Amino acid sequence: MAQNGEREQWGTKIGLILAVAGNAVGLGNFLRFPVQAAQNGGGAFMIPYFIFFLLLGIPLMWIEWGIGRHGGKFKHGSAPGMFDVIWKNKLAKYFGALGLFISITILIYYTYIESWTLGFSLFSILGLYSNETRETMTGFLSSYQGITTSQTFSSILPAYGLMLVTFALNFAILYKGISKGIEKLAKVAMPLLFIFAIILAIRIFTLGTPDPAFPDNSVANGFAFIWNPDFAALVNPNIWLAAAGQIFFTLSVGMGTIHAYASYLKPKDDIVLSGLATASTNEFAEVVLGASIAIPVAVAFFGLDATKEIAAGGSFNLGFVSMPIIFGSSHFPLGELFGFMWFLLLFFAGITSSVAMGQPVVAFLEDEFGMNRKKAVTTLAIAVLAAVQFVIFFLKYGFLDEMDYWAGTFGLVVFALIETILFMWVFGADKAWKEMNDGGDIQIPIFFYYVMKYVTPVILMVLMIWWFIQSALPTLLMHNIAAENIPYIWGARILMVAIAVIIMLLVKKAWENNHSEVK
Repeated sequence: MAQNGEREQWGTKIGLILAVAGNAVGLGNFLRFPVQAAQNGGGAFMIPYFIFFLLLGIPLMWIEWGIGRHGGKFKHGSAPGMFDVIWKNKLAKYFGALGLFISITILIYYTYIESWTLGFSLFSILGLYSNETRETMTGFLSSYQGITTSQTFSSILPAYGLMLVTFALNFAILYKGISKGIEKLAKVAMPLLFIFAIILAIRIFTLGTPDPAFPDNSVANGFAFIWNPDFAALVNPNIWLAAAGQIFFTLSVGMGTIHAYASYLKPKDDIVLSGLATASTNEFAEVVLGASIAIPVAVAFFGLDATKEIAAGGSFNLGFVSMPIIFGSSHFPLGELFGFMWFLLLFFAGITSSVAMGQPVVAFLEDEFGMNRKKAVTTLAIAVLAAVQFVIFFLKYGFLDEMDYWAGTFGLVVFALIETILFMWVFGADKAWKEMNDGGDIQIPIFFYYVMKYVTPVILMVLMIWWFIQSALPTLLMHNIAAENIPYIWGARILMVAIAVIIMLLVKKAWENNHSEVK
């Protein structure tokens, strides 16, 4: 049942844009993007990246804004209610439940990763690491996570304590509401994030060649690697798929968060220019700032070949191992301060995304069960705090990775394909087009009508099929999984199934209550 009284609304347009941009600007902009670029040919990666931004990213952004604002007219702030409105079928709400599953599952483990950035910002300013090697810094990270023990961290208590601080901050902001909590956070965190990122980018740009003994290890060569395309590499389909996947992650589409934020708009509030502004803000953070920090400075300190090797180890190796080594080096003056800024900007990027993940579930409990915000936020907090215990204590067994794959990777493209088909084909492309353009400060170019109706769903279908064959099926069958990890992988799957079942039952109960009241 929709909660009695007026639903919340955004206080200002700039607050809305910053909040949605904050949802999109996350750890992936500064950690995942440089790794993907380094793993996929540097400059060669940028060509399909921009193509898919045009054909996949911007269309999905507008589609989700359109679905969200339309659902908000009927007092629905989450995907089950929104899908029920655009498709008059009893199954619609259960397809929407996938959005709730994705957002809460990602929130469970994302909050813990986010707490690492807060911890490392403190470790940087306190000078807990200096003159580290890749081996010792890897040990520093793993001991902090509780995977191993060391003289610095003999238990997981510091990580656990910082997780609780991060958890409390997230839910305190959610408790304050849309305009007084999420919007205020965005107005503070997003400008600080950009200020820190710009200062870091300028400092790295002026580093030149840190060690004259290695003249090829320079910031200039790092930028050259990112921006000089090897056109021959474009024949590799994996580069195109990686670029499409990065667009997906970077804009935070396919998880129901943008829908939730857009549902608090007024019926005639612009979504065309606002959607374009948030997408552009995200791209500036990723392409201009994200590309100017991690990879160029890594090339300057480690060399191009070593940087590629580091990137092959994943986002955590680049962000939590290599960057601290650089900031702790004698060749990086004031490294403690810049390390503090680096990890704090990651924390700001993380928290603006994680509060967005909590909002769809809170909105669902408010709108469909009539809960007040305090009760809805408390209910979600208890569920997330209980589930994150498994992530923390079973991290070394692949528990987090399993959840991240199904909810944070494969699930995103499945949900995006469902919403695109429902909005552009079931609801109808003409009605969807009118809905998106209604009240717009500008009109969407007609070119995108055909892109959203035909091109975007085809790209999503290809992406889903490719990922299923290439990675989902091997992951499902647990290929190359260590025997000691298998029980924990099953544990992660059982937890995810339990979350999905509970959400489905809640959706069913909500609609039964609504139906009985209508009678």
